[in-house]
Amino acid sequence: MPKDKLQKIMTGGEAVAEAMRQVNPDVVSAYPITPQTPIIETFSQIVADGKVDTEYILAESEHSALSCVTAASAAGARAMTATASQGLAYMWEMLGATAGMRLPVVMAIANRALSSPLNIHCDHSDSMGARDQGWIQIFSENNQEVYENTLLALRLSEDHDVLLPTMVMQDGFSTSHSAENMRILDDAIAKNFVGEFKPHKPLLNFSQPMTYGPVALPDTYFEVKRQQIEAMRTAKKKYLEIGAELSKITGNQYPYFEEYKLKDAEVAIVTSSSTAGTIKEIIDGRRAKGEKVGLLKIKLYRPFPYEEITKALSHIKTIGVMDRSPDYGSVAPFYGDIKVSFADSKKPPQIQSYVFGLGGREIMLTQIEKVFTELLNGEVSKETKYVGLKE
Repeated sequence: MPKDKLQKIMTGGEAVAEAMRQVNPDVVSAYPITPQTPIIETFSQIVADGKVDTEYILAESEHSALSCVTAASAAGARAMTATASQGLAYMWEMLGATAGMRLPVVMAIANRALSSPLNIHCDHSDSMGARDQGWIQIFSENNQEVYENTLLALRLSEDHDVLLPTMVMQDGFSTSHSAENMRILDDAIAKNFVGEFKPHKPLLNFSQPMTYGPVALPDTYFEVKRQQIEAMRTAKKKYLEIGAELSKITGNQYPYFEEYKLKDAEVAIVTSSSTAGTIKEIIDGRRAKGEKVGLLKIKLYRPFPYEEITKALSHIKTIGVMDRSPDYGSVAPFYGDIKVSFADSKKPPQIQSYVFGLGGREIMLTQIEKVFTELLNGEVSKETKYVGLKE
């Protein structure tokens, strides 16, 4: 193990708290909600032990928590928070406000199903419900990615050419509460990578008075939104630049998506997060039998890399898109974006929509095997297929 890296056993929740400890944010505000609680529980202990000088605010609700860090960011502070499920839904009003004011807040999400019925386990309906609120969204497969994506997100959000908030996703319980052997950067190296926070026109700079959150009537609102759109396009470019810099430190890669045995594949699955690791195991077994199967794992979801994904999947005959979020009267999120990617293709692949794992329903190896079998046999329909649904 190199001297600049330490080996530790941590849960995904602890991995976020470790990254937060290393960067020592000025303000953190949160409200405990399962399965996000370990993130804030761990970090609050770090604060109590005097390992950081962060101003930690236990708010009375998630709406208040995001309000606190939004105000702190506007004032000129590096601010972070975390939430899940109904907590993210409760923040809805402030999500648009934070993004609209171009404030670089970083928020950890332990993905969890939305009520009702009440469910505390993982699916992606919470972050998918917020996917078009102007936040950058990064998905993580394992604890190592959670840790490194948190560091990357801070640099990306705080870049003065971007200045947009970021959500860093991990699967509730599957990642947030599961311990893995991890490589943690030396404190000085991690802090140096993220850098000192340089606020952009903060409210507390009295020599340059600013207004945040003003009324924008029809003669100005449209232009503000267009600027956000351009900032998101810039974020897509900056993500790769910052990722390349982080790669020199960690030795890991930070592409828009991971291609697993995809180059010569004839069929492929597209998905994200912890399920991707299980799919890789199935691919290895299928490859040993001579079957050309592969995986495209989405990492950066907003902004979505349409052109790059189209290129990566252009040679695939049949694609199965596995969403851990339902569709109500439309199509599932990942599936919809993959379909749009091929909208201008003269010869698009066959694409099948699969929904799985809602409310934390386990996905079995045999079920993934069945998905690959259907794809290899060309069993594609226009209707969504539900993996693991009881008959």
